[in-house]
Amino acid sequence: MTLFSPVSLSPLSMALFFFFLFNSFYVSFSATLNHNNNSFSLSFPLTTHSLSTTTLSNSKTNPKLKTLLSSLPSYNVKSSFKYSMALVVSLPIGTPPQIQQMVLDTGSQLSWIQCHNKALKKTPPTTSFDPSLSSSFSIIPCTHPLCKPRVPDFTLPTTCDQNRLCHYSYFYADGTYAEGNLVREKLTFSPSQTTPPLTLGCATESRDSRGILGMNLGRLSFPSQAKITKFSYCVPVRQPRPASASGSFYLGNNPNSNRFRYVNMLTFTQSQRMPNLDPLAYTVPLQGIRIGGKKLNIPPYVFKPNAGGSGQTMVDSGSEFTFLVDEAYDRVREEVVRLVGPKLKKGYVYGDVADMCFDGDVIQIGRLLGDMVFEFEKGVEIVIPKERMIADVEGGVHCLGIGRSERLGAAGNIIGNFHQQNLWVEFDLANRRVGFGEADCSRLG
Repeated sequence: MTLFSPVSLSPLSMALFFFFLFNSFYVSFSATLNHNNNSFSLSFPLTTHSLSTTTLSNSKTNPKLKTLLSSLPSYNVKSSFKYSMALVVSLPIGTPPQIQQMVLDTGSQLSWIQCHNKALKKTPPTTSFDPSLSSSFSIIPCTHPLCKPRVPDFTLPTTCDQNRLCHYSYFYADGTYAEGNLVREKLTFSPSQTTPPLTLGCATESRDSRGILGMNLGRLSFPSQAKITKFSYCVPVRQPRPASASGSFYLGNNPNSNRFRYVNMLTFTQSQRMPNLDPLAYTVPLQGIRIGGKKLNIPPYVFKPNAGGSGQTMVDSGSEFTFLVDEAYDRVREEVVRLVGPKLKKGYVYGDVADMCFDGDVIQIGRLLGDMVFEFEKGVEIVIPKERMIADVEGGVHCLGIGRSERLGAAGNIIGNFHQQNLWVEFDLANRRVGFGEADCSRLG
């Protein structure tokens, strides 16, 4: 989901954390040890419905840091999940644990949960977190360094509320928001097996009943705080609503990665920070788009940040559709009009962002369009078969799952989860790369 005292964990505490996790059989967890490489894996329920930048940039040049990264325990968590519109992981948070649903979002930083606010008269979500029931819960006060107004980790400056607690507000490009207090809380797998305290948002106002698991490159993201250097997911083919399908998610090494093809992430120094740039996003070197075998006349610079930062191409699991800047979107639309123009639903715009929509035979329309391909450096491609280019949006209407970035309020290109179906996507933070691998994601469980 694109966005408009940080916790620092010692190697010893992380080693203890992973050792505890290895021994856990709590809340449907399972663990296996691979004696050949001393790695281990765990699994826990995951459902889905409708490292700081400085650390990463120094990892290749700082031998001590590289040694530290390589010495961290090999940590693999494999999870299954259901997919319809967003990836939602269920995590045991607090002591004793309360299961919380959180959208897996590679496009945002702060993780937050829905908190039960007894002061509100309205009934809170039944799955909301009740801080009063957790012995490990603590609130971050206004005096904490994270509560300084100039800390650049929030879409709006943090403030002191009337109770002298640190108040945050987070706004996302799709119009959703969350606000509440910054807190510290553990993920508790059993009474004796927990993570160190993590900085989270405890939301009391939000338009969604679920929380967010922030997975970008920011210092407050879940990978950064938990010292996770690699994660991946495989989104299954979406089923007609309200049905859902199951996919897979890994924290750590993925046994399928030997067949992934990788592209290097584009990175940005402090001096390259520009107004429209998101330096914490997973920015990839998209170079072109093909539809039905024809390469569209889109200059490669359209997919890279310009002088103002506009134009970067991001992989975002929290965005449903793909979004393109005008120069790319116009070329895609021209080709769609050329191929299936008479079948377009005139005057119809879905969600105020997508206007390539149809109410005819979607199978026939797909045949006329052909496959769509995103081209990257080194010959790496994401191939989107014709049957997965078009989304069922409402009332029998189908739309090409692409919208205008400008209408979303975004300044870059976003590859959303709809165009990541039947595809492994791996984020290798230690090596600063993103991997892709085709798979039948519904059959991996």
